[in-house]
Amino acid sequence: MKNRNVGIMILVIALFILFLIVSYNKALQDITSATCSMGPTCSMNTAINAQKTISYGLVGLLVLGSLYIIFFMKEKLDPSEVTKPSKKVLSKLDETEKKIIELISNNQGSMYQSDIMKEMDLSKVKITRLLDKLESSGLVERKRRGMTNIVVMR
Repeated sequence: MKNRNVGIMILVIALFILFLIVSYNKALQDITSATCSMGPTCSMNTAINAQKTISYGLVGLLVLGSLYIIFFMKEKLDPSEVTKPSKKVLSKLDETEKKIIELISNNQGSMYQSDIMKEMDLSKVKITRLLDKLESSGLVERKRRGMTNIVVMR
C-alpha cells in the first residue's frame, strides 16, 4: 500500500477519534455540571481538563504523523517493481545506450559500473561517457560505493 494512502487512512481514523472524544467530553462536562455542587472548583472539572488535554494532544500527534506520512515520506521501490523506460524515451537513445538500459533493467534496476564495462566489452572511458549522457537525461543515477560506482535506474 502506498504511503499516501496509509497517511490518509490514519488521518480519517484520527478525525473519527476526535469526533468521539469531543462528544465524550461534552457528555462528561454535562454530567459534571449537573452533579457537582461545588461549581468550577470541583475536582471533577480539573480531571476533565486534564483528560481533554491528553486526548486532544494524542489526536494532534496522530494528525501530525499522518500529514508527515502523506507529504514527506518517499515511496521505496521494490526491485521487482523497477520499470523499463518508455519506448518514447528509448527511441531517442542510440543502440549502445539502449543496451546499457536493458542490461541494468534486467539486473533488477542496479548494476556495478565495472560489471557494465565487462558485459558491454567497452572501455572504461566509453562507459563513463555513455553513463554521463544517460545520467544527464535522467534515466540512471550513479552512486559511489567504495572504489566503484553502482548504476541505478531512476
